[in-house]
This record gives sequence, C-alpha cells and structure tokens, in this order.
Amino acid sequence: MELTFYIAAAVAVLSTIMVITRYNLIHALLYLVVSFLAVAVVFFTLGAPFMAALEVIIYAGAIVVLIIFVIMMLNLSGEDVQREKEWLQPATWVGPALLSLVLLAELVYILAVADTPRAQQLVAVDARAVGLALFGPYVLGVQLCGILLMAGIVGAYHLGRQKKKVVHRFLERRAAS
Repeated sequence: MELTFYIAAAVAVLSTIMVITRYNLIHALLYLVVSFLAVAVVFFTLGAPFMAALEVIIYAGAIVVLIIFVIMMLNLSGEDVQREKEWLQPATWVGPALLSLVLLAELVYILAVADTPRAQQLVAVDARAVGLALFGPYVLGVQLCGILLMAGIVGAYHLGRQKKKVVHRFLERRAAS
C-alpha cells in the first residue's frame, strides 16, 4: 500500500509540473485532470475514500467543465479552432494517457489486495456530516473558494469581452478604409 501511495504522489507531482509548463491550454487541462485523479488515489490509499470521490466529482468533473465553459466563452475564431484541431493529435494524449494507465494499474492493485480488516475500520460519513463540517468551522474557506471561482469567471468574461472589442474595432477600421 505504501508503494502505491508514492507512485500516485509521483504521478501527481509530475502531472502538476506538466500543467505549469504547458503553453497550450488543452494540454494543461489534460494534465490537470490526471493530477486530480492522482490526488484522489492518494486520498484513497490514505484511507479516505469519500475524499477521493469528492476529488474526482468536484475537481476532475466540475472545475474541468468550468474551464471548458471559459474556453467556449472566449469565442475562438476559425483559425483558432483549426490550430486547436492540430494540437489534438494522438501524440497529445500520450503523456496523460500513460500517467492515467499508471493510476489505473495502482487502483486495480489496491482493490485486488484490499484486506478486509482495514475495510472494517472505515467509518461511513453521510452528507449531513460533511455539510455541517463545511458550513461550520470551515465556512470561511468555503466562502473564499467561492469568491476565487467567481473572480476567475469574471476575469475570463472580461478577457473574452476585450478580445471581441478589439476584433470589432479592427473590422470597423478595415471596412472604413
């Protein structure tokens, strides 16, 4: 079990470094998903399956969808769409796919050698307890996360709107000359 923790942690660190160093937003997004999945495996190996499920559902699901909506909101031109199609060649998927296969192999190994005494030590956590914890002592953190997400959405909207204004002015000047 300890080896799977270290492998998942290494995959998380490697994929996070790849997120930071990628110039292409789609490539960074793919590595970000792998990073979230690796952190979920780390949570699972530490005995927190509920946190692992939340990591996959909230981060790998909801936040990635939010980023995709921001990309769509920026209203890319035809040239940008063609360039993006060129970026999504099979070679783009090799790195994230290999790291995901490592995580899948780890998860299969964990489930195959799961010992039953450890499963008896787990305590079921219901949604009410999570809600009370989030909106009790951790309400400030929840509110700050909400403000941060809202700031990201407003910033993305502002950037997309400015791009449209520049393109509109360019087209007006071109039509006038």
